[in-house]
Amino acid sequence: MTTNSGLPRMRTIRQAAEETGLAVYFLRRLVREKKVAYVTAGRKILVNLDSLVKFLCEGEGAEV
Repeated sequence: MTTNSGLPRMRTIRQAAEETGLAVYFLRRLVREKKVAYVTAGRKILVNLDSLVKFLCEGEGAEV
């Protein structure tokens, strides 16, 4: 589930929370526990939306 350019869909934690309807603190916890793929860009944390959706669909057994 990537865009046409082949790049992953990355969002800040706030943007991901708005798009998914999840709480910001919950997304921060998933990142802290390394349950979803993310990268840091300066002080920003960018969450991979495809990884987040996969985690939400498959639960704890999902691979990052």
